[in-house]
Amino acid sequence: MGDRRMLTKLSEALWNYHSLLLIILTPLLLLPLPLVIGTKEAECGFVMMLMAIYWVTEVIPLSMTAMLPAILFPLFGIMSSSNVAKEYFNNFHFLLVGVVCLATSIEKWGLHRRVALRLVTLVGVNPAWLLLGFMSGCAFLSMWVQNTSAVTMVMPIVDAVLQQILKANEEGYSGEDNPTLELDEINNCTAKNKEALSDSTEPDVPTETFTSVQIPAESQPAADEAAENVPTASCRRRQGRMLCKAMCIGIAYSSSIGGITTLPGTSANLIFSEYLNHVYPDCNSINFANWLLLCLPISVIMLLLTWFWLYWLFIGSDFKFLWQCRGEQSERERAVKKVLEDEYKKLGAISSQEIFTGVVFVVMVLLWLTRSPGFVPGWGSLFPHKSNYITDATVALVLGVLLFFVPAHGPSRKYEAMISWKEFQASMPWQVALLVGGGFALAKGAEESGLSLWVARLMTPLGDLPVLATVTIACLIVTTLTEVTSNAATITIFLPILSPLAEAIHVNPLYILIPATLCTSFSFLLPVSNPPNAVVYAYGHITIMDMVKAGLGVNTIGVLSLLLAMATWGIPLFSLDTYPEWAPTFNSTTP
Repeated sequence: MGDRRMLTKLSEALWNYHSLLLIILTPLLLLPLPLVIGTKEAECGFVMMLMAIYWVTEVIPLSMTAMLPAILFPLFGIMSSSNVAKEYFNNFHFLLVGVVCLATSIEKWGLHRRVALRLVTLVGVNPAWLLLGFMSGCAFLSMWVQNTSAVTMVMPIVDAVLQQILKANEEGYSGEDNPTLELDEINNCTAKNKEALSDSTEPDVPTETFTSVQIPAESQPAADEAAENVPTASCRRRQGRMLCKAMCIGIAYSSSIGGITTLPGTSANLIFSEYLNHVYPDCNSINFANWLLLCLPISVIMLLLTWFWLYWLFIGSDFKFLWQCRGEQSERERAVKKVLEDEYKKLGAISSQEIFTGVVFVVMVLLWLTRSPGFVPGWGSLFPHKSNYITDATVALVLGVLLFFVPAHGPSRKYEAMISWKEFQASMPWQVALLVGGGFALAKGAEESGLSLWVARLMTPLGDLPVLATVTIACLIVTTLTEVTSNAATITIFLPILSPLAEAIHVNPLYILIPATLCTSFSFLLPVSNPPNAVVYAYGHITIMDMVKAGLGVNTIGVLSLLLAMATWGIPLFSLDTYPEWAPTFNSTTP
């Protein structure tokens, strides 16, 4: 008995300290790489594998794992400390600062709530259109702010609407008042309860002889009415819960779908863009306009198919609402509409601060789109000798700094800028900034040590596969890993691996890197897959199995939509069918 108690305490102690054990054991198990093999490639491989394991398990903070190249590369003689330090702050961070300045102003002055509520009220309060309205609003916001911020902006409004719907169900509004809110299974519930009622009335009568039972004519309406009313309350409650599930999951997924649309929409896109500028400095194919042309159709396709999928999965398979004219609104629809109208009235008249923030937002987007659109000369051509010096980060930084000194109020009030440093600092994702710097340092170390070339030679046999098959394999691997690893960490791990793979098989690197980048945002299966999932899960309307069932379908939709884009309009947009001059020519026979 004593031995068993001791073993129990030991196992508890090991579990309590399993993170510390993993931190210590991982480098010890990987030590044969630098000690036995001893080459620069093996030493860099040691650092890469150690960082990958720490990033996947998150036994120490992601940003601190990103500091390992600054410690280990100088010790192994791969790069000097000063050269490693240069990789930790670059153009990406300036772009991030400018975008976060704008996002801070949007959140501070409430422009996000006004935009979201206006989009929702435009589509109406029918459950299907309400779901699409909230998903569209969240997707639009996540194009310009962090996905997590977009969800935290929209979810309080969604929760208020859901509470009103649940309250209406509890108060017992008849399902006939709002047929569009009914689930298909309500009819099934009614039928089952009718059978239960008949069974309880005549328990000894076989099913096939039920029609021979004589029921007095005067009691028939009462029996039918009782049969109809028995399931109403339970089915209404289930219907309300299902709508809650669809709305919450739809908000989480739409933030990730919207985030892939623009380069600043998610950290993975920014990491990819900066990696490309870093590794392929002569590549000018990726800019705000081209990325939008590629990803906006993908997002629209994914959003619509996800909407259909969630509606079918949680609400019902009756899609007649798509072509039916709107009739008189039910009591429940009027209640939901009142909630949305009340929320919008609380905002009051649009303020001068909201107008100025909106103008800055529109100007920033227009300058991004027109700097170097590709098919016509942009405003960047006005600086012929310095056109390569100006990037999207320059635009974002100019307008972001502007918000720090433009007065928020007129001269009648004490001077206050549109945003303060404290407000900006609270919104700035410093962890992402350090994580990205560590990824760039790791990529540079792989290049300096020759590890990239070694990986490229190792993966040369994949060139025998069709290009689309290679892209599909990469997408599936990345999509699987991103479910258990942060998106930024996933893309940071894979970019230095997939880039030399593309060079080895003589394929345009964009053909593999763009799908891999977008697939890091397809983390739909678990609440821990990304912060937006965790935020909506915390509201308590959904279970993990709800998210797994919905996520499997959305992952499939995302990968198929992405492959369609890369095989069609992506080819002429980025010349994917040719090997670019800006990519190095790989020779597999090089010693």
